[in-house]
Amino acid sequence: MGCLFAVFAGAFPRIADILLWIARPNMFLRPFDGNWLWPLLGIMFLPLTTLFYVFMWTPGVGLQGFDWFWLVLAVLLDISHLVASGNANRDRIPGMAPA
Repeated sequence: MGCLFAVFAGAFPRIADILLWIARPNMFLRPFDGNWLWPLLGIMFLPLTTLFYVFMWTPGVGLQGFDWFWLVLAVLLDISHLVASGNANRDRIPGMAPA
């Protein structure tokens, strides 16, 4: 079941974030000190980064060592997804020439 969720989360990180928030609200909100605004913004703008942060955060310790590498990788994947989506839909903007 965990492998199925990992494949699902890689393909649909926003849905995986929401399902995790519904299924395990304490686990999902604990890295954000119980605040619901930061995870909501994370789901909207950086869903994979939010998911990685929730899974790698250790209670009482936070993130340490190699965890930061995975978090930076998630940020780069989220940003590359946004850039690729913008580039793919560029022809819908009047006056923009396709590349």
